[in-house]
Amino acid sequence: MELDLAQLRALDATVRGGTLEAAARALHVTPSAVSQRLRALEVATGRILLVRSKPVRVTESGQAVLRLARQVDLLTADVARELGDDPATAAVPTLPVAVNADSMATWVLPALAPLAGEVCFDLHRADQEHTSALLRAGTVMAAVTAEAEPVPGCTSTRLGSMRYRPMAAPPFARRWFPDGLTAEGLARAPVVVFDREDELQHRLLHAWAGSDATPPLHFVPASADFVRAVALGLGWGMVPDLQARDLDAQLTDLDPSAAVEVTLYWQQWKLRSATLDRVREAVLAAAGRELDHP
Repeated sequence: MELDLAQLRALDATVRGGTLEAAARALHVTPSAVSQRLRALEVATGRILLVRSKPVRVTESGQAVLRLARQVDLLTADVARELGDDPATAAVPTLPVAVNADSMATWVLPALAPLAGEVCFDLHRADQEHTSALLRAGTVMAAVTAEAEPVPGCTSTRLGSMRYRPMAAPPFARRWFPDGLTAEGLARAPVVVFDREDELQHRLLHAWAGSDATPPLHFVPASADFVRAVALGLGWGMVPDLQARDLDAQLTDLDPSAAVEVTLYWQQWKLRSATLDRVREAVLAAAGRELDHP
């Protein structure tokens, strides 16, 4: 099986852009040329790689070829840099990375910022319990995840822990929890939840008040806005220490014993890439400074 580099790039660009038209704009060719390259790639592999929906969907066979396309793109950029290509004209590799929202809002972006001139980051936000699924699908090449067991074809390195505490605005706490955190209060008090994949609040709620507890829920799917919603008194929520430390006067800890530690790991493809290694080193260094290491 011989695969053409232009065909692999067409697959990658189509998946990133979601349509043949978006891929054509990225590659500076016509949509017809992208379609021809994709058909030739499917003939070469003998597999259907994409479902031509809007956006396109990658088949299981397509996921394997997409991983190869992204590996080739990254390694090509590494070789170009090693051979001394002019940085002003050399292609900048794109590195897709999955990150949980709280890490992205606090310590990950400052870690990646110094590398912005040599890498284009394609960041995918997902709950830490679900970022590893994007690795398995070939959507990303690395991820901050709560899963310690390496995804097949990946390495896993412990980063440290983020501590979450049940917090609320002081007036909210006085109204709903005058005697501290109780099962009765939790069963009635409104809760702020990040999104429908966020289980931190429900774990504490069900542990204290039982699985039948159904208090009012506010969904606020942005990390900074989630914390602001808690500080404004919409409800209580599990707030990470990294965000709570700047809001001491606006938040109160409902019960220090109810804190939850979420251990994070850096998983990345097993690929000898100088670019990927530099990103890993930057992430590990930032995690060493910002995360808890019990």
